[in-house]
Amino acid sequence: MFSYLKLGRYWAKRAGMLLFVLASSCYKSSVPSAPAASVQEDDFIIAADLSTYPEIERGGLTFYAEDGRAEDFLKILRTSGINTVRLRLWVDPPNGHCGLEEVQHFAKRLRKMGFRLWLALHYADTWADPARQQTPARWQSLSFTALKDSVHHYTWQVAEWLKPEFIQLGNEINAGFLHPLGHSAHYPQQFRQFLSIAAQAVRMASPTTKIILHFAGLENALEFYASLIDVDFDVIGLSYYPIWHGKSLYKLQTTLAQLSQYKPVVVAETAYPFTLGWNDWTTNIVGLPEHLILPDYPATPEGQRAFVESIRSVVRRVPKGIGFCYWGGEWVAWKGPTATDGSPWENQALFDFKYRALPALKAFKEE
Repeated sequence: MFSYLKLGRYWAKRAGMLLFVLASSCYKSSVPSAPAASVQEDDFIIAADLSTYPEIERGGLTFYAEDGRAEDFLKILRTSGINTVRLRLWVDPPNGHCGLEEVQHFAKRLRKMGFRLWLALHYADTWADPARQQTPARWQSLSFTALKDSVHHYTWQVAEWLKPEFIQLGNEINAGFLHPLGHSAHYPQQFRQFLSIAAQAVRMASPTTKIILHFAGLENALEFYASLIDVDFDVIGLSYYPIWHGKSLYKLQTTLAQLSQYKPVVVAETAYPFTLGWNDWTTNIVGLPEHLILPDYPATPEGQRAFVESIRSVVRRVPKGIGFCYWGGEWVAWKGPTATDGSPWENQALFDFKYRALPALKAFKEE
């Protein structure tokens, strides 16, 4: 979804290359597996993508439970019923945010709190999505054969060191990834080879990790996954945002049901606003009534809660529906009210403009 956000303008120009192949002692303090007691009895994935939180945390914000008590951010989410945290991983991010070191340190904390880990490998230095799948700078001059080797080594290293329960090979790969060589329309066989070599690396390094392939939206999803049925993966993941992917939850449910003939399915990204207001001077992505599903889901705290409840219910009704993930729930306006490079998502976060937990968090835990 990230080119839709046009967030590239918020990041500094790429500067310098970080070396990935570091001595194992730098990073390889292993991330322990999540304790079995942390997983709900039926293993239904109740997830939140918290990729921006390590950066936000450095700003020193205090978060509050719904009753107004200051509380640890991660404890609020864990208490709400969230059992899995999704984190994006960039290869050589210019400021280190969402790089391997940050993700590994954060993953250790998440493990200690009983969360399962879901990694979204972008195979890029910044946002990857259907419109932008730029090969990391360090790999751009490589031949197809050499790039396959790099993808295999990188994927093996990440899976070996972090041992996630779930791993995405690419992010919203409607048009493939690692462009131009992995463009699915121009080089479909090369795209498939990249996926296969990455899957092979995961199987070697962490055999229990479930592999997710992630597609944005509902249109053409059936054709996309049908074309990859002989590729080695475990779970179909879809992004669903009403602003981009339609306002019919019935169509979402029928699409997921049709896809479940191939593999288990998960809503890999979704979100909804609790207001059309704003809390900084960064333009919000969702800000107009036509972006909403009306009248059923107004842009209010209760409307946001109803949307999350409906997403959970939709997935529960689908054969082989195994869970959902809320995207950007942590992405509050943490840089202050005058920031023009802050959050374009604060009105879709799971905390209000005073950083207090919203009623939508109650929708994650099933009674």
